[in-house]
Amino acid sequence: MGERALVEVRNLTKIFPGIRALDDVHLTLRCGEVHALIGENGAGKSTLVKVLTGVYTPTDGTIALEGSEVSFKSAIDAQQAGIVAIHQEASMFPELSVTENIFMGHHLRRGRARTLDWKAMRTQTEELLARMQLDIDPDTLVKNLSTAKRHMVEITKALSLDAKLVIMDEPTSALTAREVEDLFRIVRSLKEAGKAILFISHKFDEIFEICDYYTVYRDGQYIGEGRVDQSSEDQIIKMMIGRSIDQLYPDHTPTLGQEILKVEQLSQLGAFKDVSFSLHEGEILGLFGLVGAGRTEVARTIFGIDRASGGSISFDGKRFEPKSAMHAMKAGIALVPEDRQRQGLVLKMSLTHNISLPVLKTLSAKGVVTTKKREQRYVLEHGQQMEIRAAGYHVDAETLSGGNQQKVVLAKWIGTKPRILILDEPTKGIDVATKAAVHQFICDMASQGVAVILISSELPEILGMSDRILVMHEGRQMAILDASEATAETVMRHAIATVREEVHHG
Repeated sequence: MGERALVEVRNLTKIFPGIRALDDVHLTLRCGEVHALIGENGAGKSTLVKVLTGVYTPTDGTIALEGSEVSFKSAIDAQQAGIVAIHQEASMFPELSVTENIFMGHHLRRGRARTLDWKAMRTQTEELLARMQLDIDPDTLVKNLSTAKRHMVEITKALSLDAKLVIMDEPTSALTAREVEDLFRIVRSLKEAGKAILFISHKFDEIFEICDYYTVYRDGQYIGEGRVDQSSEDQIIKMMIGRSIDQLYPDHTPTLGQEILKVEQLSQLGAFKDVSFSLHEGEILGLFGLVGAGRTEVARTIFGIDRASGGSISFDGKRFEPKSAMHAMKAGIALVPEDRQRQGLVLKMSLTHNISLPVLKTLSAKGVVTTKKREQRYVLEHGQQMEIRAAGYHVDAETLSGGNQQKVVLAKWIGTKPRILILDEPTKGIDVATKAAVHQFICDMASQGVAVILISSELPEILGMSDRILVMHEGRQMAILDASEATAETVMRHAIATVREEVHHG
């Protein structure tokens, strides 16, 4: 554990019109320490990161760097002071090379003419990548790198800047388990080099594995801090949400109606083959599998985004061949996609326009919204149902925290009154309290007779929420298990296909 305080945030407040995002918060970051900043979405974590990196100017309070008070006028100021942030969505130039990205904004120059010294920059890039044990060619275009390697390049850039504080905001959200191991190896090497690391994550297993210390924010306020090795998950969750969680998942007693969907031998070349299952009104069918299992592809085919190469789908006992997403929507199917920012929302549009988008036809005549009051009533009703936290429904979706963005996506689909709701990783990258709200929403929809297909990579969520579980492995259906017989061990055994002959359809 580091001893020397690198950054001290004291009595810091940030006010936006209509909202107090940070209210008299504290944070101390030490050299050689990995420090977790924990809080549900809307707690103020992202706002604090933007203050630390010079994007926002605080309304009140102070930031001290190595004992001296600092005031950053821009992100460049913060970067020059040694503070670098690596965000959930890698912010790089995809058409440029690794070398060009690493030295963007601080190019090496030579001679009186101050010409760019590309040879020196490439050599330094090679050395930095070797230091991090990364097998990446400095000349590779960033667009050709995986998400994990893009994150690694951003960390390499932080090293090239000789950063003192490296901020990692949900860095593992799109990484495989192996890639997370590689990232943690690098985090430990940064720690050993005396860097301070601010680690923001909703994943408690990661926090307990990699972090030394933690600070909790709630509703923009400082709640408390402590050593990770002297705390429990339950203690931290109670600090996060202001109450203890006795039960992670809501009580759900399924009342199954008629069979609404029947999928038989459904296939898509190169993605999945011979998937068969039935789905009843009021049922929550969990769809589980490891990366590359084909779960999302099955959902996209049912929703009409992709076309099947074989097999059949029946809806209400009649053959159903969705020709497009619009066709599926008209039939009563809704899909909440995994990538809420690129596929679920129009980030530059207001919450009002995002929520009303799928039902504009019912709110308008000849393509024109007949009354704004009618649209506003509709949006308010469904927004309040999801308890969206925002300064108002006029603000753009991009200004919201990840959890509130997900609530907007869900509110958007409630009004379509779907008969089948497909949810692809609905709680990915959101906090404990918002997860609880999403879980309650799923159970509420099922209790109203909606048939739900829940795709999740979180095994506890699948076990806690599903009535039946369909397990896939590399595009093949391995088993359908009833909730009463499903355990973590049996589900995972099928997911990794250790017993390949146990393939079931049902």
